[in-house]
Amino acid sequence: MKLYNYFRSSASFRVRIALNLKGLPYEYVVVHLTKDGGQQFDPSFRALNPDALIPVLADDDRTLTQSLAIIEYLEETHPEPPLLPRDAVERAYVRAIALGVACEIHPLNNLRVLRYLVRKLGASEEQKDAWYRHWVEEGLAAIEARLVAEKRTGRYALGDHVTLADVVLVPQIFNAMRFDCRLDHVPVIMGIFGHCMELPAFDDAQPSRQPDAE
Repeated sequence: MKLYNYFRSSASFRVRIALNLKGLPYEYVVVHLTKDGGQQFDPSFRALNPDALIPVLADDDRTLTQSLAIIEYLEETHPEPPLLPRDAVERAYVRAIALGVACEIHPLNNLRVLRYLVRKLGASEEQKDAWYRHWVEEGLAAIEARLVAEKRTGRYALGDHVTLADVVLVPQIFNAMRFDCRLDHVPVIMGIFGHCMELPAFDDAQPSRQPDAE
């Protein structure tokens, strides 16, 4: 397998965690999002993903895009250890947490949105960072409320077993820390984050440990 990714990309981080949890070796292929005008816009990469987004997973003759779709592919082709519970209600709960990050927080704050705010709408760096912090802090607060209300947490989002929810939450916390977001209002999430980072699969996937880390 080849994973086309970038060390700071939280979507790539999710897939690295999933690959590590499942013990799947892969070739790390760097797609630098800021060098050369953004290597994701190179025609050779667009041939893999016309959206010009990472990550992309190449598995033999299969080319897969979108981090959650990639992780569910890995879950279906390499089911152990499972990242989704068998119970339908618990599975929906795990997916809701993951989608709370992937659909509600991340799209508002990825690189192309931040660039548009600055380059097209004339936002200052301070305004851009305020935008980022607002949506991250508000989105995490909503997830925290869900975790508290559902009463399903243990060491992780669902009891004491790592699931897709944890795989998606952890990279978002790394990004939140990078942008100095407030996190004292989400103690349950931060507890989960701390437990996850005790696991080599998460620690080895973090941005600073990647070959292209700056």
